[in-house]
Formats: sequence, structure tokens, C-alpha cells
Amino acid sequence: MADSNKLIIFDTTLRDGEQSPGASMTKDEKIRIARQLERLKVDVIEAGFAASSPGDFESIKAISGIIKDSIVCSLSRANDKDISRAAEALAPAQRKRIHTFIATSPLHMEKKLRMLPDQVYEQARQAVRFARQFTDDVEFSPEDGSRSDMDFLCRVLEGVIAEGATTINFADTVGYGVPELYGTMLRTLRERIPNSDKAVWSVHCHNDLGMAVANSLAGVMIGGARQIECTINGLGERAGNTALEEIVMAVRTRKDHFNLELGIDATQIVPTSKLVSQITGFAVQPNKAVVGANAFAHASGIHQDGILKARDTYEIMRAEDVGWSANKIVLGKLSGRNAFKQRLEELGIKLESESEVNAAFARFKELADRKSEIFDEDIMALVSDEQQSHDREHYNFVSLSQQSETGEKPTARVTFSIEGKEVTCEGNGNGPVDAIVNAIETQTQSGAELLLFSVNAITTGTQSQGEVTMRLSKSGRIVNGVGADLDIVVASAKAYLAALNKLHSKTEKLNPQM
Repeated sequence: MADSNKLIIFDTTLRDGEQSPGASMTKDEKIRIARQLERLKVDVIEAGFAASSPGDFESIKAISGIIKDSIVCSLSRANDKDISRAAEALAPAQRKRIHTFIATSPLHMEKKLRMLPDQVYEQARQAVRFARQFTDDVEFSPEDGSRSDMDFLCRVLEGVIAEGATTINFADTVGYGVPELYGTMLRTLRERIPNSDKAVWSVHCHNDLGMAVANSLAGVMIGGARQIECTINGLGERAGNTALEEIVMAVRTRKDHFNLELGIDATQIVPTSKLVSQITGFAVQPNKAVVGANAFAHASGIHQDGILKARDTYEIMRAEDVGWSANKIVLGKLSGRNAFKQRLEELGIKLESESEVNAAFARFKELADRKSEIFDEDIMALVSDEQQSHDREHYNFVSLSQQSETGEKPTARVTFSIEGKEVTCEGNGNGPVDAIVNAIETQTQSGAELLLFSVNAITTGTQSQGEVTMRLSKSGRIVNGVGADLDIVVASAKAYLAALNKLHSKTEKLNPQM
């Protein structure tokens, strides 16, 4: 199994990626991303951590009933309660995997688990044995594996394979690994464990030292791993995870070196990146490999001259191969409902009811009256905004008026609803956005701290919609709110209210780090 030339891509954007501070997603948003991951043809979708919250449980259950081609996976700690919860959420899935884990490093066992090594060993074995009652596809991860004692790690992993674990994931939980050392450690494990050939070996690397992709590829080439756990845009805990787009294009571009087969449809990489960025509010840096706006841009005269003569002088990949293309004008103000609905399907956006389609179409018509050219990104943004509005149970934006001029303090008048009842408030500030926030706070009195305010153009040109992200913190919780509009001041109000809605939500999640 481990000697196969097929490299399995295990995407954990919906689980580990969501652990980025403020990156929590609603069920509908997770479903949209899961559908796109299936279009991308990832092998395994880790849809969440079923025991962490009722919301995560419902999201996994919904995704399990929708996804047909990819394996749907749920994370669980190594205990019967978590595993049972995962099995229940995964019940509708055609192909399912339970992924269970427990820490194995001396530091984690002593300080976090407060367990002896023998206790950890027995709990790991029992967890896999219990999980096998629900599915034949069981993955086990030794949390903080890269800082674990080699002898103990061999003992634990041999034991869980004997109990039926079919995938062993060597986790570099804190990004401590160095490529050569990490790859060699994995190879040593496979050589020393007698039954290592009974499981597929996997790598899960964090990017704390900027080496997640390098470590993962070393795990494959030196250690013999045949599964890589990764996320879209490298989203994840702390400095993030291994970036799926970088792994896929490294293996494809340097097939002469890696000699591995992938099932990924690379043309879906950029659309997936844009969707995840839009939903989470985590903008992709321009110089990000593969999916950054500058990834295929050339400013140097020498480079431009070379590209004009032969693209491969300075491009090792083709932009169109990963889904980059000129913004496509798809619809205009005269377009009908059927054309709009067809374009939604082509973009992989599935709305659950005709009423949702009608609401999104009404938003489209409103936008088309204000913007002459409608791009795919505009449609994605308005649907995301509509679904976000649908998810809001507490605050909903209605309207605003704002005034600012040189030498005068800006003022704002905002109308929004609180549980269906409209209120109007006024405020002033150092700028128009500050005035809006101060006006809203006169009614909400949230006391939240604004950690981040960012504006990104959804498309190009002066008619582009502005997409605003606001990150708020209160009582240890960090949330993102995203709003889009042609008027960035309106987008700011929507984003702030969206963040307040998330803070108002009482759903709390456990936060496993693996």
C-alpha cells in the first residue's frame, strides 16, 4: 500500500483550516467549500470535528449526505464518546473515514494529558479498535509525533496498526520538523515497525518555521508517505498548514523527480482558493505561490522580453493550468433568471431552494443596475453575502447615510435590525468607517476590540466591488465578518454586523491541535 505511486490528497481546510483565529464558517459555507473540494477532486475531505460543537456535527452530517466522489472524514479524540459522535455524523456518507488521535510526545503526555506512556498506548489501541466497529477506514495520528520518543512511537503505531488502523499520519503538530530530519524519522518508523506495510503513511505539517511544504515532500520522498494532509491557501492553526496548491503543483511540475500520480483537477485550484478566501475573509497575499495575484505577473523588462519570446523562459507552470484566466464577463442587466441559475451551477454554487435563487437573482439585478459588467467573482460575492445574511439571526444591515469632508469630523446614520426590529443610530469618528462602527456600537454595546480592518477589490477597475473583512475579539473569542458592496463604506457596515453576529452566536467549539 505504501509503495503505490498514487499520492493521496487529504484536505483539512474545513477542520484545521477553520482553526485559524476568526476563520469559523457556517454550515452553508462549509457545504459550498466541500462541493468545490469535490470539484477539485481531492481524495479525502476532513469535514470537521464532530464532537467539538453541534454546529460542526450538523455540518459533517450535511456534507456526508452530499459528497459522492471524495471520502468524508471526521476528526475525533481517542475516546469512545468522540468516536461515536463522529460515526453518527458520518453515517450518511458513501465513503467515510474516522480520524482519531492522541498525543505521544513526553511534553504533551505529562503536561497536557497527564497520562503515563502505558496509558496512552492502551487508549490509542482501544480507540482504533472501537472506531473499526463503524468503518474499515480508520486513520490514527500521534499528536506532536515529531517530538516523540522513537521507541515509544514505534510501540504505539505498531499497536494501532494491529488493531486495524489503515492510515498512519505522522503529525508535525508544532512545525518543529526540518525536512531531512522529518523525512528520515518517518522512514525509520516504517523500517522499524514490523506491520508498517499494512497501512498508508501520511504527513501533516504545520508552517511555524515556513517549512510545511518542504517537510511534507520530504516525508513523501525520504519517508515513503503516500498521503499529504493540507489546506487551501495554507490556512490553519498559527502560521498555517501545508498549502495544497503548492504541493499539487510541485508534484505535477517536477514529475521527473517525484514520479507520483495525482487525481486533482488543477484547473480548479484558483477558483477554490478564491472561494475559501472570500468565505473566511483571509486574503491571499499577492506573492503567494500558485494562487497569489502576482504568481504569473512579470515586471522586469528582461523577464517580459523572455516571456514574449517563449513563455517557458520564466514560467514553469501555465497560469491557465491552475485556473487563472481573465475575469469572464458572464451576465449583464438584461440577463434572465435561467441564465443566472445556469451560471451558478457552472460555478459550483448550489442553492437549496427556489426562494434562495430568487433572492440571489434579485441581488444580482440590483448589482447589475449599478455595475455595467458582472464577473464570476461578483456572483460568488453576492451569493456569499446573501447566504451570510440568511444565517444572521440577530443583526441585519438595512441602510446608511454618511457624510465626510476635509476639515470636518465624519458622521454616519445607520439603520439595521435587531432580531427583526429596525433601529436607527448615529455616530461620528475619525473617518467614515470609524463613524459607522461608533454608530452601531451605540445600540449593540458589544465592547469588542477591532483587530483587523482590510479592504480588497473583488475584480479589477474602479467599478469593482469592495470586500471588507473585520476581525473582532471579545472575551478570548476571535471572529471575522465579511461584507461586499460597490460602496466600501456600506461593505464595512455589513462586515462589522456580520462579525457581531458571530460573536453573538453561543456555539462554542473545542479546538484540537493536531
